Amino acid sequence: MLFSELKRLHSLPFFELLKQARAVHEANWPENDVQLCTLLSIKTGGCSEDCSYCAQSARYNSGVEAERLLSKDVIMERATAARDTGSTRFCMGAAWRGVRGGTQRFEQVLDIVRDVSTLGMEVCVTLGELGPDEAKALKEAGVTAYNHNLDTSPEHYPNIVTTHTYDDRLRTIRNVQDAGMSVCCGGILGLGETTDDRLKMLEVISEFNPQPESVPINSLMPMPGTPLEGKEAVDGFDVARMIAVTRIAVPKAKVRLSAGRTRMSDETQALCYFAGANSIFYGDKLLTAKNPAIEADRALLAKLGLGTLAPNPSLAAPATEDERPLSPACC
Repeated sequence: MLFSELKRLHSLPFFELLKQARAVHEANWPENDVQLCTLLSIKTGGCSEDCSYCAQSARYNSGVEAERLLSKDVIMERATAARDTGSTRFCMGAAWRGVRGGTQRFEQVLDIVRDVSTLGMEVCVTLGELGPDEAKALKEAGVTAYNHNLDTSPEHYPNIVTTHTYDDRLRTIRNVQDAGMSVCCGGILGLGETTDDRLKMLEVISEFNPQPESVPINSLMPMPGTPLEGKEAVDGFDVARMIAVTRIAVPKAKVRLSAGRTRMSDETQALCYFAGANSIFYGDKLLTAKNPAIEADRALLAKLGLGTLAPNPSLAAPATEDERPLSPACC
């Protein structure tokens, strides 16, 4: 969707925007269910990248210590617990710049994915940059979706990350799509960006061909020791507006209300669900940040009369639309 149209939508009176977003949501997600996902950091800290929001960067004195890759037994225990408490997607994140085929750590990840995929949940990983061969290997091992966020607009991105480029991110996304995996791609609100930056990011995401299977909308959790420490919380109405515009721009995607929910009231979260959010991270932790307790999420969903999506581990990647150009390898 073009930036001009996204800006027109975002500028609508709040209730008119929600009305349009709700109509799109009900047309594409009539069951009104929410996907419950669990995110586990399988390798924490010590990352060589300089993402200015991330406590896992080795460049910042954030208090997060570098750890080794968790053992497969520990990961399987956590994955089983996630399944048993209702999660239908298990996401594994590693604080790496990327992975290369033939290395010990990549072979370990493939082995872990094969076992996690036997639990009946959808399997998502985020491991940094991927080449085409690594993407194919992950797909063959049982990965359902690959998460690789754009974070912000191409213009604002160099203010947030300098150790890899926007083109690098788009190239990984193209490799994931070419391998037949679904793409999970969104961004972070509260990085010092303008509204135009948010919408330009969404323009890029909505123009992917195929469009992403899920779009996480994160609100910055300012981490001590990082350059963005002390940033103010994102306004709840701004989050709801972004959720609504995303729902209209990427109608068939799961729009995930992601990081930052601990700073939102139940009422703000309810507004976001109404605007089109139908996926959340579920559990007490998101990588290194806190997340609402399972019991609190269950209670809110019950108050709102929302059900939960069943897992679909054999989920096929969205189909390419013939009338639209393929996602670029770079911008």
